[in-house]
Amino acid sequence: MASPIITSALVLVILLLTALTEAREILVGGKTGAWKIPTSEDDSLNSWAASSRFRVGDSLVWKYDGEKDSVLKVTRDGYLGCNTTSPIEEYDGGNNTVKLERSGAHYFISGAEGHCQKGEKLIVVVLSQRYRKYTGVSPAPSPSEVEAPAIAPSPITGGENFRSGRFRGLVAVGAGIMVLGFILF
Repeated sequence: MASPIITSALVLVILLLTALTEAREILVGGKTGAWKIPTSEDDSLNSWAASSRFRVGDSLVWKYDGEKDSVLKVTRDGYLGCNTTSPIEEYDGGNNTVKLERSGAHYFISGAEGHCQKGEKLIVVVLSQRYRKYTGVSPAPSPSEVEAPAIAPSPITGGENFRSGRFRGLVAVGAGIMVLGFILF
């Protein structure tokens, strides 16, 4: 029969690992009102997305002024040409949640006239199910996907990942293992 300490430790590890694999709701740009025309390269949502990690099952949450803007999910060509006439999906109202149900690139542009041409657009690259291991950064879109006049993403810094729930979960798992080591040895 296993000791209560070992049983408790195993339950803790299982709970922490479960928390690491759950889908997340991710606020676009990391803050309310980020869906807007960028004022600089650092303000670009593609810069934010390049330093974030997205998995199948995660949801993107937009919070913006619904009276002045909307979000359109479009094809790659729609993204590159800022074509608002035939979106795959259209979201309005200022508070939208979009579930990322497949891996690969997802393209979003502003539905407000002229905003996409000024850089209000976003490419989100969703990792496939096989990328369960934490690596710190998501893959950047290929150069052919970002050949638009939008502001180019800055180099990946990975800073956003260190503030994410997944990183905190990994720290908790590491701390739990250290505590177990002190208790058992």
